[in-house]
Amino acid sequence: MNTLRTRPGFEPGQLVESRQLSALDGMVALPDPTRLIHLQFRRFAGCPVCDLHLHSIAKRHDEIVSAGIREVAVFHTAANGLRPFTAELPFAIVADPDKALYAAFGVESSPRALLDPRAWLPILRGVTRSMGRLARGRQPVTSFHPEGGKLGLPADFLIGTDGRILACKYGKHIYDQWSVDDLLSHARHCRIDGPGPIRPARLP
Repeated sequence: MNTLRTRPGFEPGQLVESRQLSALDGMVALPDPTRLIHLQFRRFAGCPVCDLHLHSIAKRHDEIVSAGIREVAVFHTAANGLRPFTAELPFAIVADPDKALYAAFGVESSPRALLDPRAWLPILRGVTRSMGRLARGRQPVTSFHPEGGKLGLPADFLIGTDGRILACKYGKHIYDQWSVDDLLSHARHCRIDGPGPIRPARLP
């Protein structure tokens, strides 16, 4: 399956541009002067696979906080559409309906998001979970035509207090992202071994 990237992306050692992110519960400074930031890019509000993954993050959020990491998740849905689906999540949620952050970080969309066979079991698990929550009245019905489309790929970035990319991953299909264990391992590794030399960021 073709994995050729069409947008320039980041690599470990590069610096991100300082900015303020508008989250649903307030502003998030990027970088954070006191904590690492795990910036993860998801898809649209109510995406069953995104909800499945973020539930696994929420269950171990205390471990993430104890490791000195602030969790920030980005969706390409407007804020009013996100709130009903993310109210239970204990970390920052950023609405980016114009995909400005996606473009800045080189996060792409592709048919392989859904067509890769490795995505099919997570899709089934996510849809089953979402149907159960819907039946119990714990979430609204997901739009059949979500903002930004259905073909988004995930991406993960661990960002140091100086704005340096310590580690990153561009997913090849809808469920190709860091687990909590992956995230904590990257954080430990960066603190022990250091992230390597700084290189200029490639911004659009």
